[in-house]
Amino acid sequence: MKYFKILIIPIILIAVISSSCERDDICPDSTPTTPRVIIDMFDFENQESSKNVFGLLAAGIDNDFILTGYNIVTTNELVLPLKTDENSTQYVLIQDASLNDNGTPDDTTDDFYNGNADVITLSYSRREVYVSRACGYKTIFENVTLTIEDDGDNWILSQQPLNPNQSVEDETTAHFNIFH
Repeated sequence: MKYFKILIIPIILIAVISSSCERDDICPDSTPTTPRVIIDMFDFENQESSKNVFGLLAAGIDNDFILTGYNIVTTNELVLPLKTDENSTQYVLIQDASLNDNGTPDDTTDDFYNGNADVITLSYSRREVYVSRACGYKTIFENVTLTIEDDGDNWILSQQPLNPNQSVEDETTAHFNIFH
């Protein structure tokens, strides 16, 4: 009986501790998090026809970074992240971009890009939505507008939101069309 008491107490203690533990919370890759804005590219002359942009380079204005996947590519769709700590995000989109090494191929500090550069500004209001304990919060972007800075030589001729009071809540459909 004495051995029974000695064995039963650790078993009960282990059972109580185990029942109070939860599995590690890991946010699954399939869980939707903060969405990016999707922009489809169309022919200005035939606005029902999708049109590729050749030699496209997309870079952030504030921190001068080139977006992954947009370093001189051909595409008819942009998937752009929006800043979650500010109410606007700016990008420079360069059509027919090419790298000019300034005659010094071994020195990247003086490199620059040639091409027709247009600046777009995405303005919005932000709302945080709780996803789960593992994933935390995601940001939903509401009342999103897209403006094209006029530089006198725009390759982007117009834009169109796909919904009035456009919001960006997911990445399943396009949010804007750009015509060029």
